[in-house]
Amino acid sequence: MKRQIAILSAIVMAAAASSALAQAPVVPGAGPAANAAAQAQAAIPKAKQTSLGLYMRPREAAEAMSRDGARTLFVDVRTRAEMMFTGWAPVIDGHVPFVEVTEFWDWDDKEGRYKLDANPVFSRDVERLLAAKGLTKNDRVILMCRSGDRSARAADKLAEAGFTQVYSQYEGFEGDASSYGQRTVNGWKNAGLPWTYKPDKAKFYAAGQ
Repeated sequence: MKRQIAILSAIVMAAAASSALAQAPVVPGAGPAANAAAQAQAAIPKAKQTSLGLYMRPREAAEAMSRDGARTLFVDVRTRAEMMFTGWAPVIDGHVPFVEVTEFWDWDDKEGRYKLDANPVFSRDVERLLAAKGLTKNDRVILMCRSGDRSARAADKLAEAGFTQVYSQYEGFEGDASSYGQRTVNGWKNAGLPWTYKPDKAKFYAAGQ
């Protein structure tokens, strides 16, 4: 029964995306590439849209790393707890949290979860990973979070810092929640791509390293 509900949820989401794509405005006088970009942006949920308008799905990100990994930086921007306890993708180049749980795990009554603080050196630490790979702010960067909202905000932050090709993997690592609250709809794990629970100190985040 749960599998049937998950399939129905996926169908509804696909239909919504198709509807949004069909309603995306065509700008008179704009070239095919510009209109294609506008339609792609319109098909992405608003909370997952970025200022650069660059997106990938899980398999596209995996293929980009397989095909041109030497010229691409792939960063997981989730918290350290998420990396430890929900798994991670070994294909990433590194991990830099966009936000992190507060030092004493303070509770946020409004959000109904532990409070999260912005990582004040996020852009700097991503740039450090770029430099370690011999890349610049003009090279392609792919960001992945849990379900695509945080990676969108992280992409905007990097764009403000001068990065020009930041892609949000907009389904995230765990994917969107189904109608019964479990993340079984899409995302890296649900796409059958490689992931593991085993930590890797070389790729996991340590502030200031």
